[in-house]
This record gives sequence, structure tokens and C-alpha cells, in this order.
Amino acid sequence: MFHKFAAFGFALALAVPGLLFAATPVNINQADAATIAKSLDGIGQSRAEAIVAWRTAHGPFKKADDLRHVKGIGKATIERNRSAILLADGAADTVAKPDMAAKTVHKAGKAAAEK
Repeated sequence: MFHKFAAFGFALALAVPGLLFAATPVNINQADAATIAKSLDGIGQSRAEAIVAWRTAHGPFKKADDLRHVKGIGKATIERNRSAILLADGAADTVAKPDMAAKTVHKAGKAAAEK
């Protein structure tokens, strides 16, 4: 009986990416590369160093989607870690959220173009 549950758990883990590795909340505007690498799923030491280098060169990230500017980080990695990407320390309202204003502007522009 145990083997059936173990096989089911393994199959479920393969079917649901990120189930085995949970990201830990981290402030990407203040953390060092080692902390970022340990905290975010799919981000190793070299990508974490690239995040810190980009932040040093361009200033703090304003939204989670700004991580796309870092070579090797794409939409899937950002989405997988979105709930753990913090832009400031402390309050829950500082958790990175999708840029709703940009989506609204895009939809409005698309609607205008269709007319």
C-alpha cells in the first residue's frame, strides 16, 4: 500500500513543477547573491550574481517583471517565484505583483486598434 502512495506522490511531484522546491521570500533589492540563490527556485549562484549586478548598474527593481532584464531569467521563472519576490522588507503589500497598469493600457490600446 505504501508503494502506491509513494508512486503517486512521485508522479504528482513530476506533474506539478515547483512542488518539491518552494521559494522563500527574499528582497531582491537588498539581498546578496547567495541569499537570492538559496531563496528562489530555478535561480542558481550565477543568475543570482547577475541579478545583483543588474541591480547595481540600473538601480532597484520596481516590479518582479523587471527581472526579465537579467539574462537567463524568463517569464516562467518569474511566475514560479512571484510570491517570494519582495521589493522591500516587511509588509505584505510590498510583495511583487503583476503590473496591472501595463495590462490595462495594453487592453485599451488593443480595443482602440480593433475599432
